[in-house]
Amino acid sequence: MSERIAKRMKSISPSLTLAISAKAKAMKEAGESVVSFGVGEPDFNTPDNIIAAAKAALDKGYTKYTPSSGLLPLRKAICEKFKKDNGLSYEPSQIIVSNGAKHSIYNACYAILDEGDEVIIPAPYWLTYPEVVKVCGGVPKYLYCKKENKFKFSAEELKAAISPKTKMLIFNSPSNPTGAVYSEDEVRAIAKVCEEAGIFVLSDEIYEKLCYNGVKPFSIAACSEKMKDLTIVVNGVSKSYAMTGWRIGYLAAPKDVAKAIDSFQSHATSNASSISQYATLEALASPEEEMRKMVEVFDARRAKILQLIAQIDGVEAIEPDGAFYVMLCVGGLYGKKYGDKVIDGSIAFADALLETEKVATVPGVSFGADDCVRLSYALSEDDIEEGLKRIARFVKALA
Repeated sequence: MSERIAKRMKSISPSLTLAISAKAKAMKEAGESVVSFGVGEPDFNTPDNIIAAAKAALDKGYTKYTPSSGLLPLRKAICEKFKKDNGLSYEPSQIIVSNGAKHSIYNACYAILDEGDEVIIPAPYWLTYPEVVKVCGGVPKYLYCKKENKFKFSAEELKAAISPKTKMLIFNSPSNPTGAVYSEDEVRAIAKVCEEAGIFVLSDEIYEKLCYNGVKPFSIAACSEKMKDLTIVVNGVSKSYAMTGWRIGYLAAPKDVAKAIDSFQSHATSNASSISQYATLEALASPEEEMRKMVEVFDARRAKILQLIAQIDGVEAIEPDGAFYVMLCVGGLYGKKYGDKVIDGSIAFADALLETEKVATVPGVSFGADDCVRLSYALSEDDIEEGLKRIARFVKALA
């Protein structure tokens, strides 16, 4: 008898982010005082006008199937968003609305990758990228980025990493988990390498609206028509509009790629939630005032968390310019003990911190950076202060 579980499933690692968050949630429900820097989810509610639009859609009976690629008015609105924000012109047929940006990433990889195709993934990386690549038959190839370069790779480093088997680069700016944002000059240099090599770029731009220090993101698809024809741009409303649970992401792609993805999605999921699509129409039409307020709050929290980390001996942080994460570099503590437990990696650090001080972080090993843990600052300043006070106490107790 053949094995019960398909071989491809053995290549997938469970999400440490969700595992840590589930453990922290269980501890909270048991009455323990837990500070969680785990999941990347805005702690704001979805704006009232967006919720009202979803209720109106329900009242009007907009609860039926939609086209597999998404409502035409929504795809038109997404085209307008790309034109306004990124200077990119797309037709509605090039837009696919999916069940979250993660789903869009899976669709893109499934449509592009053949067995054995190599995909360059800069590290630290969002932990889902390599798992999606592997399940789609691809082979992750990691391009390790240095702390002294703010966790960004250069065009020269990319060129050296490309092989005859390279099919795609996954490019995430602003980045989860580092908060790194590439400048227009850096993006254009990277695009030139990709054009010369003829490789696709999956450009994950989900944190595009969350930038600080006057930094502005630049879409790699805007570099040239040739680069646009090699780029699948992924975005969504989860982070910018505090709509994580609504599960709406979208992508823009060359016509042949979009057609292939639409065909696949029509069999895989039919369409994204109709009600969520109507809510997203309202979100994209909304003034950005609420979003700007949210970004200002995140920026204040970013300043607070960096200030508090700077006061802890033995750790450091690389200042993020985007998203709502900071990588806490804790490798200098490895080899020390907490009681009889040796801190020999990011999992040991995160486990000991959660067990002793009730602070949840995500081990950097899941992002390809075992000398770090990731902290999300999508939580209140009071919680940030309390969490960093506990981390400081934990670090001081190491011997």
